[in-house]
Amino acid sequence: MEFETVIGLEIHAQMKTKSKIFCGCATDFGAPPNTQVCPVCLGMPGVLPVLNRKVVENAIRLALATDAHINRENRFARKNYFYPDLPKGYQISQYELPIAEHGRVEIEAGGVRKIIGITRAHMEEDAGKLVHDDREPKSYVDLNRTGTPLLEIVSEPDIRSPEEAVAYLKKIHAIVRYLDISDGNMQEGSFRCDANISLRPAGREEFGTRTELKNMNSFRNVQLALEYEERRQRDILLEGGAVVQETLLWNPDRGCTESMRGKEEAHDYRYFPDPDLVPVHIDEEWIRRIREELPELPDQRRQRFISRYGLSEYDSDLLTSARELADYFEAACAGYANPKKLSNWIGTEMLREFGAEEIGRCPVAPEQLARLLTMMDEGIISGRIAKTIFAEMLASGGDPDDIARERNLVQMSDAGELVRLVREIMAANPEQVRQYREGRTKVMGFFVGQLMKKTRGQANPQLANELFKKELGG
Repeated sequence: MEFETVIGLEIHAQMKTKSKIFCGCATDFGAPPNTQVCPVCLGMPGVLPVLNRKVVENAIRLALATDAHINRENRFARKNYFYPDLPKGYQISQYELPIAEHGRVEIEAGGVRKIIGITRAHMEEDAGKLVHDDREPKSYVDLNRTGTPLLEIVSEPDIRSPEEAVAYLKKIHAIVRYLDISDGNMQEGSFRCDANISLRPAGREEFGTRTELKNMNSFRNVQLALEYEERRQRDILLEGGAVVQETLLWNPDRGCTESMRGKEEAHDYRYFPDPDLVPVHIDEEWIRRIREELPELPDQRRQRFISRYGLSEYDSDLLTSARELADYFEAACAGYANPKKLSNWIGTEMLREFGAEEIGRCPVAPEQLARLLTMMDEGIISGRIAKTIFAEMLASGGDPDDIARERNLVQMSDAGELVRLVREIMAANPEQVRQYREGRTKVMGFFVGQLMKKTRGQANPQLANELFKKELGG
């Protein structure tokens, strides 16, 4: 029997704000436990929450970027459940009137482009964090994260494979980072994903029983977890069994899912409007102002890179995958006129050392990379020497001209000196000279290699080829 996989993702993006969603406590990551708390985020009796305007504006930005409908009136609700890291006994979220609904993004997976719908995006506060002791059966509660603003983005069940799920996740990740509304750091928990997955017989409209996957802190773990759960559910169904609706944790060490608890439904949380918060009213002028401030988004930049710089779709996808990388490329383009060569160098030498989002840590400034490639084009250095200089630039942040001069790496282009060396090599290798003159032209590589050895890699290879051909009579 053939099955169709149905996946929906719930993404929690931590908003990039200095203070929490309903109080003035800081949101800095890594502060000592329970030092960024106050009576409001601790849920003390008699305190009242006050909404952070920046959170609303960030949500509007996301809605505009995903072509979603913005509800002009939306309200907060209380989501009731008990957990040790939830001091109020409820989470302030949005339910029946979220800020945004019916959005969409385009993804590409397996060479096919596809639209994935976004059911809703809503604002809410984060819970705290449990810290488990490895030495004894104890857990500690850190409430620093309590009240940190989140934007939950819920997809339609339009995703049909783990590959599509990762493509969608990466697209939302790129959008929130381009908008500068979230830092998207999955390792620090500021961009988290839960996945709902079910299987149904091919051609059937009714959905199968779904499970929810949690504890996936990287794109790779999302794909691995979904692939494992896809296989697990298929095996159960093929054996005539029934999938149990439950919440599962992904165990990356064992490479499998583990049962956490039964899967909750909305009625389990007993949602009701929060009596301490008035509805949020969004007028057209507010939306217009935010729309005018939107930056160029990943898809728009990708198309511009193709049309303006003549790059392939693959290169454009790579360079626009992170705003920092796209900015770096364009800054380097200002000083270098060959976008394709620049793209190739960034895609190989640069991204071998730094991830796309880490390019800001690279000690090689865009203008320095542009100068390095210009030196190579002008014959001042060879491609091999350029890589040596680049490694030194990564280590010291030095200027390419200074490094080439100080380490005597400038390419030899003195024809007179090179001719003398060419003749020495020919005189020392008569057998190879005979082979070349008999038509075995591949021996040219031997001659050029000998010259490079004599000059410690500094001979201009193009000039070397020309001089050998001339002296060999070929």
